[in-house]
Amino acid sequence: MTKLRVGLLFGGCSGEHEVSIVSAQAIAQALKAEQNRQKYELLPIYIQKDGIWQAGEIAQQVLASGKPLASPIGGNRWQFPTQVTEVDVWFPMLHGPNGEDGTIQGLLTLMQVPFIGSGVLGSAMGMDKLATKKVFAQAGLPQVPYFEVLRSQVWSSPCVFPKLCDQIEATLDYPYFVKPANLGSSVGISKVRSRSELEAALDSAASYDRRIVVEAGIVAREVECAVLGKDNPKASVVGEITYESDFYDYETKYTEGRADLLIPAPLPDNITNQIQEMAIQAFAAVDAAGLARVDFFYVEATGEVFINEINTLPGFTATSMYPQLWAATGIPFPELIDQLIELEMGNGE
Repeated sequence: MTKLRVGLLFGGCSGEHEVSIVSAQAIAQALKAEQNRQKYELLPIYIQKDGIWQAGEIAQQVLASGKPLASPIGGNRWQFPTQVTEVDVWFPMLHGPNGEDGTIQGLLTLMQVPFIGSGVLGSAMGMDKLATKKVFAQAGLPQVPYFEVLRSQVWSSPCVFPKLCDQIEATLDYPYFVKPANLGSSVGISKVRSRSELEAALDSAASYDRRIVVEAGIVAREVECAVLGKDNPKASVVGEITYESDFYDYETKYTEGRADLLIPAPLPDNITNQIQEMAIQAFAAVDAAGLARVDFFYVEATGEVFINEINTLPGFTATSMYPQLWAATGIPFPELIDQLIELEMGNGE
């Protein structure tokens, strides 16, 4: 039996480079599991922080150590390793900008080799928080109130910026969450409770992105649902995140022991069903494919559910919610990886 050569693409040019390596380690391990090793051959391809692609021993070294190269190796950013031509299906595990925003998906599309996950449209739409909010509104999915801001408004004249803050305060009640529109894993996000904190948070977010979202903070439980499939996607059990920090920031998300995942979440059946249905609606709304994790707020006092965001390339680390949700649904990690590959090769729904 000829093995399918899986090009595991990891690293990348975003601030989530290190997380990408850890996710790739977990996927590589799953490909070596008993039920997968006879079907798949792993071809790791590492993208350095400077954008240069590496394969062979260098990629294996990074994958084995779990750490980026101490000194990036030179090369031509537009010249790919020869191993690239051997790939039968790509498994991109690149988080953040240049990884899950449609850019790498466009490149892989031009290569005319199948790849796991959403295409250019679904990836770009899922990455941009303002774009997804508009699409979710069009799909009739309830959301918390928000305000759209541009960097040019933040870094404007001393007369314009105070008026912008006045508008935000007149529209939303404190506290707010200020978020760059196009960064993942809670990078650049601030929780603010006063005018001075708002001004500082807007300035910080503007340093990351030209598009910013200011979102009303609410008292709610944070729950998540995983989606798997293409034309007929299915939803996992629902999980809940609890933590002691002020909010689910980058450090809390990726530091073991900082957050607890309750899987399945202790929710009323009707709320669980509603979240699962909304997750599939959101998946379709942005034209996602393969996999996604959809995040929600559940306001227990009123029974309301608000959609927060969709992540079309969720983390696959040991502490990541996506694989754990599917494990609790009856699909262990190695089988999940197999299903994702089979799905892309036309053997699933």
